[in-house]
Amino acid sequence: MLARREHSVFEVKRKLRQKNFEDAEIDSIIEQLQANNLLSEERFTESYINMRKRRGYGPLRIAQELKERGIETDLYEPFLDRTNQEWHNIMQQQYLKKYGDQPAAEYAEKARRAKHLQSRGFPLDWVFRLNELDIS
Repeated sequence: MLARREHSVFEVKRKLRQKNFEDAEIDSIIEQLQANNLLSEERFTESYINMRKRRGYGPLRIAQELKERGIETDLYEPFLDRTNQEWHNIMQQQYLKKYGDQPAAEYAEKARRAKHLQSRGFPLDWVFRLNELDIS
């Protein structure tokens, strides 16, 4: 399981429970994996953020997904620095990928585009600034 990709402790526990391991066994396995550096929350967090960034997701969506995977906020916040220009570039790339250089003439279309970017995890104020720049 760990040979394919990094996992969080939460994910490993869930998968072991599905295979009917007892809680004491699971805790022992987790400790052994961490002691041998085969399971690392930090490595998982960094790997997961990089994967989701490459797929065009924003910091809000990634943060929510990490919470769902049992990762503590203080572990991922440094990687999701919203002042980093890279996030704005990712958002702009996603916008251009989906809508090209076609301007949104109607309000309904602008709202639909804003909703799309927001659902990908970009803050609404960034989306509004992107519309102000009129990249389309």
